[in-house]
Amino acid sequence: MSTPPSPSPTWPPSSSDTTPPPSPLPPTIDSSAPLSPPLLVAASPNGTFVDTPQPTPSGGLPRGTLAGLIVGVVLGALIMLIGVGIFVIFYKRRKKKLAHNYSLDSPSPGPKVDHQHWQQNAPQVSVLPKPTPPPGITPHLHQSPVNCYASAEPTSKSTSLGSERPSNPLPSPGMAIGHSLGTFTYEDLALATDNFSDPNLIGQGGFGYVHKGVLKNGKVVAIKQLKAGSGQGEREFQAEVDIISHVHHRHLVSLVGYCIIGDKRLLVYEFVPNNTLEFHLHGKERPVMNWSTRMKIALDAARGLAYLHEDCQPKIIHRDIKAANILLDNSFEAKVADFGLAKYSLDTDTHVSTRVMGTFGYMAPEYASSGKLTGKSDVFSFGVVLLELITGCRPVDKSQPFFDDSLVDWARPLLSQALVHRNFETFVDPRLHKGYDSSEMTRMVACAAACVRHSARNRPRMSQHLHVRNECQFDNS
Repeated sequence: MSTPPSPSPTWPPSSSDTTPPPSPLPPTIDSSAPLSPPLLVAASPNGTFVDTPQPTPSGGLPRGTLAGLIVGVVLGALIMLIGVGIFVIFYKRRKKKLAHNYSLDSPSPGPKVDHQHWQQNAPQVSVLPKPTPPPGITPHLHQSPVNCYASAEPTSKSTSLGSERPSNPLPSPGMAIGHSLGTFTYEDLALATDNFSDPNLIGQGGFGYVHKGVLKNGKVVAIKQLKAGSGQGEREFQAEVDIISHVHHRHLVSLVGYCIIGDKRLLVYEFVPNNTLEFHLHGKERPVMNWSTRMKIALDAARGLAYLHEDCQPKIIHRDIKAANILLDNSFEAKVADFGLAKYSLDTDTHVSTRVMGTFGYMAPEYASSGKLTGKSDVFSFGVVLLELITGCRPVDKSQPFFDDSLVDWARPLLSQALVHRNFETFVDPRLHKGYDSSEMTRMVACAAACVRHSARNRPRMSQHLHVRNECQFDNS
């Protein structure tokens, strides 16, 4: 029996007979190959799908963030540059205000000779030879063997108040001289002093000689001719002059100019016409200086020294305060003079000098014994000047029978007793005939006693003396 043929399949199959095709196998992933970023599939309006690729990371930041960082770095750099510029500007301005950091010691002056009346007691002085400068002299320091610079002349007389703040310093060597400075030669100074003649000699000492002179323009000056052989070089001398030249104060003698020729050094100062405190206080046959004038001179000198100690940059220690270095004008206004022996320092630390300078009877004990120098050394010397004004006695006077050694040693115990009992007759200048204000005398005595204390640390500062009219107590700072 034959098998009936099987029915032929139909194509396409009907929906009832359709079976889903097998799912394709997933592709094999190579783990060593980098993974591609996922794709976003978006449907289009017609039903198709479009692949939207994401940005490929490259190990950096997005462009927007990177640009922001660059702008921030640039702005930070600009701010830093501006800050540095401001710092440099302020630093240069501050540096201009400071004088050169020089620590100078003046030449040893040797014994001092101070005349009561210089014009009457002037010794014979050998006149310096007048050099013949080569042609083509220029006013620059390192281009000429003769170098003389004069600061601007004041429009008022020497008794004018003047400025109480430092002026601009002299230009450095080799720079052109500004319009505020003049020049003159050694020949000009010789002509001004009649070739440094004896009649024009107004002072002398270990430093050299001082002559009165009249410049071509009629200005009267005092020309200090320092002794040769001091060992002070040209640059050191110029540095000293640079500092002195911008010290201007009502109660300090101002420098007008200077001159260098070979090993000779000359300083030209304003002329103060009424001689010195020593001359008027101790000079023979001089009228008695009244108490109010003595008080005024003490205050004037205190103001000048306080300016040197506390307001100058660099600070200046005079180290030869004495009655002969306090000059008086015709109104008996005092000016402290002779800065040729001064010591300059940018700080307030103690300076130890290998060459002790000053005048016996005025020197502080620590300075005389060890060379230890501070502003308190000047305070001691100023105290001796106060004792001179109070007693009318010289610092060292062997003609006085009650002097064992010095005015300070004699007066110390008397000052203490007087302040306790308010009795000053044992030591006040008898020529005053009690013509003084007792309260002012009390304060002056208190100042003098504080200044001549043996311990430097217990002496007051010079600025504290400016309150002498209102204060009689001092702290020990």
